[in-house]
Amino acid sequence: MIIQSISEIIRNRTLRHATPDMTVRDACRILDEHAIGALPVLDGGKLLGILSERDVIRRVIVRDRDPSATKVSEVMTPEPLTISAQGTLATAMGKMLDGGFRHLPVTRANEVVGMLSMRDIPPEYRLVAERYRDQAEREAEV
Repeated sequence: MIIQSISEIIRNRTLRHATPDMTVRDACRILDEHAIGALPVLDGGKLLGILSERDVIRRVIVRDRDPSATKVSEVMTPEPLTISAQGTLATAMGKMLDGGFRHLPVTRANEVVGMLSMRDIPPEYRLVAERYRDQAEREAEV
């Protein structure tokens, strides 16, 4: 199994992002057009939050809010965890598993340079980590 670095995974990707004043509908169009599950929310290059499909479902759809009238800043998850482009996939996966989310903004020198998704991590790598985590939890219960 060849494990790529985070930098290698995001190298040839165009960073798609939302802005805080963008409507949720416009952000969802970006998600749909590019078949991605989350967008970093940037203002002048500064990371303010992340907007995921889950955010849209829980904070817009379920609450009967109008996606055309709701701003991204109203429903995004603020101050998301990030991972350095030089970080390891193990660290990224640990953050996602611990936090219960599937997307991490990738940074280099405090600038968002990409997004990493749980689906970017090879399935066999996730399986090993999940087995290790399950074993550690069982041992902690004893």
